[in-house]
Amino acid sequence: MLSLTDNAQLKIEQVLLRRGHGAGIRVGVKTTGCSGFAYVLEYVDAPQPEDQCIEFDKCKLFIDPKSLIYLKGLEIDYVRKGLNEGFEFNNPNERGSLWLRREF
Repeated sequence: MLSLTDNAQLKIEQVLLRRGHGAGIRVGVKTTGCSGFAYVLEYVDAPQPEDQCIEFDKCKLFIDPKSLIYLKGLEIDYVRKGLNEGFEFNNPNERGSLWLRREF
């Protein structure tokens, strides 16, 4: 359903260790502007009962039910391009360029 590359897992693990507490990271989408969506990554201290949890080696991702339909097949990567670095969301279901990328 949703996958993380090794680079993304490592970065999330580092971020959670540096933070020192929390259950994992929430992955979701939110509406932006007139016709777009943005990916959202945020810390989860206490998961919601309705959250779906995906466990990886050293991190957990939580997804709310409303975002599940948009995240099917999503691959999250962490990339460095020149002086820039950040999470990249590769979603086979995207159409056009209405999706914005965000990181926590």
